[in-house]
Amino acid sequence: MFTLSQLESFVAVAETLHYGRAAERLSMTQPPLSRRIQLLERELGVELFDRAGRSVRLTAAGRAFLGDARRILGLSEQAALSVRRVPEGEIGTVALGFTASAAHSVLDSIVGGIQERLPGVDLVLRERVSGVQLDELRSGELDLALVRPPVPGTGLAHRPLHREALLAAIPAGHPLADPGRRPHVRDLDGEPFVMYSPAEARYFYEVLAGVFRGAAVLPWYVHHVSQVHTILALVRAGLGLALVPRAAEALGLDGVVLREVAGVEGEPVELVAAWRANDGNPALHAVRDLVIDLVDGEAG
Repeated sequence: MFTLSQLESFVAVAETLHYGRAAERLSMTQPPLSRRIQLLERELGVELFDRAGRSVRLTAAGRAFLGDARRILGLSEQAALSVRRVPEGEIGTVALGFTASAAHSVLDSIVGGIQERLPGVDLVLRERVSGVQLDELRSGELDLALVRPPVPGTGLAHRPLHREALLAAIPAGHPLADPGRRPHVRDLDGEPFVMYSPAEARYFYEVLAGVFRGAAVLPWYVHHVSQVHTILALVRAGLGLALVPRAAEALGLDGVVLREVAGVEGEPVELVAAWRANDGNPALHAVRDLVIDLVDGEAG
């Protein structure tokens, strides 16, 4: 089989049509250059140059082979450049998990930032609840997870990523939806309330239960569901009130009024980034650092 050095020699002679100038371009003497061309022709079983007289001309076979030779050399150079980018994390595959609510808060900026700054990374997106994400992170099905705390067990590293406030979701026309009124968490006491599922949305269930305990409030739980968009749909249907993360504003659901709530301190809803502590995937490291940088930049 021919070598890359033989192809380089052939292309140099074909482009200069002069052995002396081709040898000078390749920083070699003419005899070994001529030898390379002869070995290439022997390997291919055809003459690539017409050497009649003192001129050098491509044969029909040589003209046909020149395009392929250039493409092979180009692919070889590109392969070398690509493989050198792998240890820097600029090329590779990263499976990124996220919760449905994270899709409304940080996912768009994360995906856009990765496409812009790490275009060589193939990003595989998987929407999962936090518990499933952590299982898939341990099994290797996910590389990076955007989950709700806590992150239990050994072998996983994590970092706080994003915090947001809770808003009251109120059916349009309800007295608490009055634009001149700011609801208080105590207004929820005894009211029909669409609550998160303690099994499928345990994090949000415990956050809201803690808020209600602290305010000595006991809403009337009429339904338990797991997804924010489902909660909002039930609120719009007039089945009850709800508390949802601020990211729900992005859904813009008609018939539902979102209001800040007095009596709910700070930003109790937290999102963390989690990954395997000993993972050696350079692309993961690059994506993880970029995700943290992007979200920190938005917060600042």
